[in-house]
Formats: sequence, structure tokens, C-alpha cells
Amino acid sequence: MLSSARTTDVVVVGAGIAGLSVAHRLTGAGLTVTVLEASPRTGGRMDTEIVDGFRLDRVGQLLGASAPELLGTPGLAGLTLRPFSSGVLVHHDGRYVRTLEPPHVGAHHALWGVGGARAVARALASAPRSLDQARLGAALARLAATPVPRLLARPERTALDALNARLPARTVQGFLRPLLAALLGDPDLSTSSRCADLALRAFARGGLCVPEGGAATIPELLAADLPPGTVRTGVRVTDMSISRVTTAEHGVLHCRAVVLATGGRAAAELLPGLRVPDFRTVTVLHHTAPAPPPFGEPALFLESDPGGPVAHSAVMSAVDPARAPAGRVLVSSTVLGPPPDDLERRVRKHLATLYACSTDDWELLGLHHDPEAIPAMPAPHDPQRTVRILSGLYVCGDHRTTGTPQAALASARRAARALLTDFGIREEQRSGEEAPLAA
Repeated sequence: MLSSARTTDVVVVGAGIAGLSVAHRLTGAGLTVTVLEASPRTGGRMDTEIVDGFRLDRVGQLLGASAPELLGTPGLAGLTLRPFSSGVLVHHDGRYVRTLEPPHVGAHHALWGVGGARAVARALASAPRSLDQARLGAALARLAATPVPRLLARPERTALDALNARLPARTVQGFLRPLLAALLGDPDLSTSSRCADLALRAFARGGLCVPEGGAATIPELLAADLPPGTVRTGVRVTDMSISRVTTAEHGVLHCRAVVLATGGRAAAELLPGLRVPDFRTVTVLHHTAPAPPPFGEPALFLESDPGGPVAHSAVMSAVDPARAPAGRVLVSSTVLGPPPDDLERRVRKHLATLYACSTDDWELLGLHHDPEAIPAMPAPHDPQRTVRILSGLYVCGDHRTTGTPQAALASARRAARALLTDFGIREEQRSGEEAPLAA
């Protein structure tokens, strides 16, 4: 039980991956930390439901397999990433086109250096491919080698306008639009060009992956490695300042600093000066099939037709066998935007086209709808919004950056460093971290 007489160095409000990561960095620096979470469990949107032995992600955001922020975050040493097979498959005009993707190297994917990126660009340009594919490959290779500060210095506009200025419209619509829809939840490409460039850069540097065992593995690892009693769930914060936090259940908790690490809407309610962002709506459907579909490889299947309803799908049991009981098939599919009334019927029909087989005997295991799944990032958008409100009050989360899990961890890193600087404590740079921003 929390007591009004109890004090702690830092109170972290919110036990998503940003809040848990901040807590790790601060406890590692010798501070006492209390993490307060209103819901009964940790993780926020990085949640995984277990149904009959299947592990079903609530949102199912994709991760960049180069993963410098994941690998550099304390508490995640035991994380295993499961890569998709090389090249995503784009369904276009009734057929599949395997698009370009950097090769996978080892358990984690090697980062491309400048020389490697140029070599890939030359190889793609000289290969017997269409001119569009060669241009696309060269553009991705250049992005892989471009430093983040240089990307952030580019003129900002919508992603659609920026991409159309660099590549043929058919390449944008046939590949980049469905890819960015999968990465950012934005099928219209109205996202800031800077955020889109960062997402494509992460893709170009190593492809895509998912955490073994489901998205909840990340917050579970972070929470399990904190000192006992650090995280308190079922505690709703109603008010806060730099020296105290008021809760609905347990009164006042005194502290030296507060880190606000909730979602964007909850953060604005507790700190009225913050802006409530718009959000991208995501619905994820999980099916099991009696047998693996003909296209059952561990690939990400993208739909180039914006009419959908499925934006992307994957045989997740092939990508990550830990997500399904032995010998069982798990197909996870994502719908973007407000879902139609006959969603499950339309998705089942669309999946029959995508996987070239009947889906009449597929069983629906779970359907998760989240109207605030991903913060929207229209231009103009600052991907490095301040995390230090004033000395003793800090805010972090995906709404402060580019909307991805890696970026949420990066904002947590920045918030922890700002707090430690104000406290006069020096935090050692950890290997694997990519400053100043991870996409």
C-alpha cells in the first residue's frame, strides 16, 4: 500500500514501455523510483492476449530489425527478435511482387555502413530489374546511409508529396504507400515526410521483425527486471507537481521529480499545456487455419489496393512459432481506419484472395479494435519534442516523437538523461544506442 508519508526520488506515471524504460535507467543510476499504472497490468498498447495457447497482439506494431534502441535499453538483454523473411510481398493486380529488402545477418541484423549501402545501390541498379525497382533500391540504400540529423534537416511536407518528388507515382502507390501504412498506420501518407523518412530508414537498415512471444514480451521483461515493489498497478493519478503525486486510491506520494509516461490523451489531461494528438485507428484480427495457407512463408504480406480492408497480414506462427501451439497456424491481419460493420466477413473474403485459398473454415480467435492505436504525425511535426517541461517535471512516450515503439524508448532515454542532468548525476552511454533519435 502507498502511504501519504512515503517519499521516493522519482514517480513515473504510466507503465508502458517508455515509463518502464525510464524507471530502469533511473534505478540503474541509484535513484529510488515508483511507477504508478492505472490499469491492472503493465505494457499499455504493447499488450498480448493469450487464447487457447495462441498469443494475440492487441496492436501488433512492427519493429525495425536493426533495433539499436531495443538492444541498448537496459532490461531487454533477454529479448529475442523474430525477423520476417527477406523481402515483403506486395499484392498488386492479382499477383505478388517481392520487393527489395536488405539481407538478414545473424540473430540481429547488421547495420549498413556507407560503403555497404553504396554497394547495394550499385548492385540493384545493375540487376535485371525494372527501372522503378532500381530507383527504389537506390533510394532505400541512400536512406540507410543517411545520418538522422541530415534527414531531419530536409524540407518538411507530407510523405506523399515528398515521395512523389523522388520516385515514380506507381512505385509510391505500389510499394511505399502500403509499407508506410504498415509501419505508421497511415494509408494516405499524410504523415510528416521527416517521420516517414525515419521509418523507411529503419526498414532499409535491417528489415522488419517482431518480439518473440508477442508484443507484451518487451514490457514484461522491463517490469520483471526492476527492483521488487517498483511498479504499482491499479493506481490512478489525479494530480501531480514536481514534488508530489495525488492518487485516487492512496492519497499523496511525495517525491523529488515526476516523469509523465502515459499515452498522449492521458498526458494532456494531467498536464493541460500538452496538446492532445490525433490518432490512427487500428483493428487486428487473428485467425487459425486447419493447415498452413499456400503462401505460408514467414513474410509480411502488403496490400497495394487502398480499398482493402486488410492493409497487411502475416502467418505469424511461421514468423514466430512461440505465438501458436505446436502444429497450429496463426494468421494475424491488420485493418486501418474505421472498420466496416461487416468487418469479419470482408476480412475473411480478402484473406482468401491474399492467401489464394478458402478461408471458410478459418476460426476467428480474437479481434482487437483500438481507435487510438498510433499517434498521428502530420506535417509540421517535431520528432524530438521536448521531454523536459521544467526541472523536476518530464514527459515521454511515442506521442513525443515518431509514434513507434523504438521511438518511445528513445524518448524515455532522453527524459532519463534530462532528469539525471538536473540531479547532477552522470549516466554512462550504453552500447547500441543511436543518438539523438531512434525511429
